[in-house]
Amino acid sequence: MKTVKLYQYDAFSTEPGKGNPAGVVLNSKGLSDSDMQEITAKAGYNETAFLLDSDLADLKIRFFTPGYETDLCGHATMAMVYALAGRGKLDGKELLTIETKAGILPIKVTRNQDDEWSIAMKQAAPKFIEYEGSKRELMHSIGLKESDLHPTFPILYGSTGSWTLLVPVKHLSAFQEMKPYNQRFPDVLQELPRASIHPFCLETHDPAADMHGRHFSSPYAGTVEDAVTGTASAVMGAYYAKFIQTGFTGRLDLVVEQGQEIGKDGRVAVQVSIDQENLDVQITGKAVYVKELSILL
Repeated sequence: MKTVKLYQYDAFSTEPGKGNPAGVVLNSKGLSDSDMQEITAKAGYNETAFLLDSDLADLKIRFFTPGYETDLCGHATMAMVYALAGRGKLDGKELLTIETKAGILPIKVTRNQDDEWSIAMKQAAPKFIEYEGSKRELMHSIGLKESDLHPTFPILYGSTGSWTLLVPVKHLSAFQEMKPYNQRFPDVLQELPRASIHPFCLETHDPAADMHGRHFSSPYAGTVEDAVTGTASAVMGAYYAKFIQTGFTGRLDLVVEQGQEIGKDGRVAVQVSIDQENLDVQITGKAVYVKELSILL
């Protein structure tokens, strides 16, 4: 038996108990894949990040849900980099690269006058796939009616490192009524049965926010809902640039809010640079240390 130290950080917030909790393991040497999976399941967070050495980048991070390994996780990346910065483990570097299964991604770390760290994370190139399934069954799977769909925006699978189905909803009021039936998702999502579902709308609680979202997990993940989702917020930004503010070139600075329905209230800043048909996306956020756990293997 051995004990592994795991730290909880809440990402996309500066207030403990808000934002999105993630597990961080800073010493992952000697841990097998099954060890990492067991640690994640025992910790119970939607994602846990494991730090490893890299031959290709400044550091390597692997991400696990309680059910499986995932290629990339925005909030767990924020948590990991924040943990390293706060412990002085980055050797003063502001620019670094991380190796993930979604590719090698650049990170920028800055510190403001209030001594708060801010982390900017470039995303993988946005991809979209058309949803061709039943709109009625899709909306029933999250406890809504087909009439709650936005009448003109498309339903699309999107990814900047992790696939989710972007579902445009007309009104913010519908988000309080949502009830996910996660076990139905694979039957509804026939093109990508392992994807999550991410409803969003343009009405927001915070006047300073541009979009509101919720994120319902794939049943294979072993979780039900993600509080504040970095990769899904990133692909929402790409969707906004491509399908809502069509014809725009330059840079869009967006704020995505998420988590209000479950008492979390997080914010993700999304920057989208548009050059003809090319979209370059990064997310920026903060995090806060919450507690240390000891996981027995």
